[in-house]
Amino acid sequence: MRDTISPEPLLQVRNLRKSFGIRGGLLGRVLAEVKAVNDISFEIGRGEVVGLVGESGSGKTTAGRTLLRLEEPTSGEIRFDGTDLTTLSADGMRRMRRRMQIIFQDPFASLNPREKVREILTHPLRLHGIGTASDRPDRAAELLEKVGLGRDSLDRFPHEFSGGQRQRIGIARALAVEPDFIVADEPVSALDVSIQAQVINLLDDLCDDLGLTMLFIAHDLGVVEHFCDRVIVMYLGRIVETGRSEDLYARPNHPYTQALLSAVPKPKPGRRRDRILLKGDIPSPIDPPSGCVFRSRCPMASAECAEIVPPLARVGAGHFSACIKTT
Repeated sequence: MRDTISPEPLLQVRNLRKSFGIRGGLLGRVLAEVKAVNDISFEIGRGEVVGLVGESGSGKTTAGRTLLRLEEPTSGEIRFDGTDLTTLSADGMRRMRRRMQIIFQDPFASLNPREKVREILTHPLRLHGIGTASDRPDRAAELLEKVGLGRDSLDRFPHEFSGGQRQRIGIARALAVEPDFIVADEPVSALDVSIQAQVINLLDDLCDDLGLTMLFIAHDLGVVEHFCDRVIVMYLGRIVETGRSEDLYARPNHPYTQALLSAVPKPKPGRRRDRILLKGDIPSPIDPPSGCVFRSRCPMASAECAEIVPPLARVGAGHFSACIKTT
């Protein structure tokens, strides 16, 4: 747990929902809705790094993008440092984005291949009126040094770098406007395993040195355990468990969390958990199961699980789980 975490929340999310309409027919009417994020609430303290985990299709990336209003929320409240982002105009949100940035998953797709690194890093500075035209290249060079790249990288194009180096450029761009909060959307999943540790260590050092607050979206629970202060587990658009990393990994409560953690390799064979294999695939968010959304794959499910939407209940200090069988 980082010593710099403040009990005062920087981000407060209440009853957030994000649905996408599926249109069809000659008139393009909405035929169905994809409930990507379905009534989630959580807080992130200043200086805290929170991991958001779950299988593909659980709604992690949509949740992260909705927090920054890269996707407009269907309903709910997103309060950042006391300001409800859902009420801001386009200009107001643009000003707020100086304090909120994102690191994208694919470091190649997120960088303009026609621009040199100099332009990539000075664009956000110009957009937000930071510095002057003469000193912005020096600011860009400082950003590169901060992420472990040299000044000579300024006049190179993205394709001239390795995947890990491109992600470092993406991190430098996110840091350019000196944000308070960063959404890191699976920033190492597209990288070789040998490079992942370098990028994670870089992010860890930056969070400590700059006092950053971060939502770290990932599917690699091994990375999350060592990097994040707290973990939120999502399944089919809902939060099913949340707690401090050491508590959740030592005593997972929800059957879904237990299944996820059972697949994480352990360096010491004696500490290995019995593997829990889930049946079937994650259901469609167009028509999620009634009651508990995990019941169709849960080894503990009973008839009452189809009737009750389990709330997050306290199972320990700062540890909450949404399961009527285990709470």
